[in-house]
Amino acid sequence: MEKKLIKVYCGEGTGKSNAALGRALVAASEGREVFIVQFLKGGLLGNPEYFSKLEPDIKFFRFEKADRYYEQLSDTEKAEENNNILNGIHFACKVLKIEECDTLILDEVLGLVDFGIITADELIDMVKMKPESMELILTGRRLPQALIPYADVISEMCCVKPAADSMMTG
Repeated sequence: MEKKLIKVYCGEGTGKSNAALGRALVAASEGREVFIVQFLKGGLLGNPEYFSKLEPDIKFFRFEKADRYYEQLSDTEKAEENNNILNGIHFACKVLKIEECDTLILDEVLGLVDFGIITADELIDMVKMKPESMELILTGRRLPQALIPYADVISEMCCVKPAADSMMTG
């Protein structure tokens, strides 16, 4: 049995989730079952109904109820969403334990550490649960230093040229 890798897409630039979704499509085309668990984006990454069309090869899970990014929520809304997010974490742990898929993508999971919803140690404990036969992909802006030894591949996204509408004109 071939050992599958732990991959991290991180950085301040855009494209982390897109890279993970691209990997999901490739894995599915190779006959692998793919689970994607998304955190912190509310309902803002594409149309959830579209993702359901990719089943059974790619299964997409969102546990949050808000329709806005996490950082846009009030403190009360964040407290409610934290419970939903932790349900997503428990689900991901179950998937890892019972080897329910071939490729597991935890989109924006690194942000959970940034927001203090889980600790870096809790994320490392999850990563340690990965069976050798499963590919695990983590995305988010900042990679905790303590997680680096556990990753096989780390790709950092950076913005070389911002979009024209965000540049200053003069």
